[in-house]
Amino acid sequence: MESISQKMPTGITSLDPILEGGVPQGSVILLLGDLGGGNYEFAHSSIAHILSFSKGGIPEGTVLPEEVRYITFTRLKENIKQEILLSFRIEGLREKIDLVQFNDLSEHYFDSSLVPDDWYSHGDVLARLQKRSEHENILLTLANVINTIKPGSLVIFDSITEIASQVKGIEDWQNLTGFLRGLQRVSKQRNITSYLLLSRGILESSRESELADIADAVLLFKWEDTAGARRQRVMYFEKFRGV
Repeated sequence: MESISQKMPTGITSLDPILEGGVPQGSVILLLGDLGGGNYEFAHSSIAHILSFSKGGIPEGTVLPEEVRYITFTRLKENIKQEILLSFRIEGLREKIDLVQFNDLSEHYFDSSLVPDDWYSHGDVLARLQKRSEHENILLTLANVINTIKPGSLVIFDSITEIASQVKGIEDWQNLTGFLRGLQRVSKQRNITSYLLLSRGILESSRESELADIADAVLLFKWEDTAGARRQRVMYFEKFRGV
């Protein structure tokens, strides 16, 4: 296992120097944001700039991720890639964006909903019924995906809101929090750095706080009113273990 002191750059040029190069590898980082507050922009900016780095162009003591993995539960891969490309004018990004590996878990997510099969699946009816009968719990499927990720990688979960907001009973909530505690543990063992995207104000405050407690770091993205009735986006560190 890599040295615990190694850091992974976030790619945010105004932030990495403050963090003395980046975030500790193996961190589970909750990106908690108001609507439009900037948590998605942070994740996308991190991806774009990390892809643009060369191995010789990062500070001593920092390492680039072995791979960048993007796990989505409802969004289309091509839409996410296009959103990143339209947001950043980085030379060569269009070619490098294909280095990001996507896992689309939409079939697992939507199979328990009333959404028509043909909205998210392209197989015939028989194939979809067979696949549905073989589907595992989405958390178990997610665990299997995580087991395929190379040690030392960066993973974006888009988004935890979509799973957490569907949880109704206490047992299902305990399964989710238990899974995230397990993710926090295995991330340390394999030096996998994770960004968990969570929309602020959708979950009950106690549940939101519990997810924040599990994470190693909480970055809060919110809108604040300033003089002249102008609004601006700000980012706070709610906590960051090991920094």
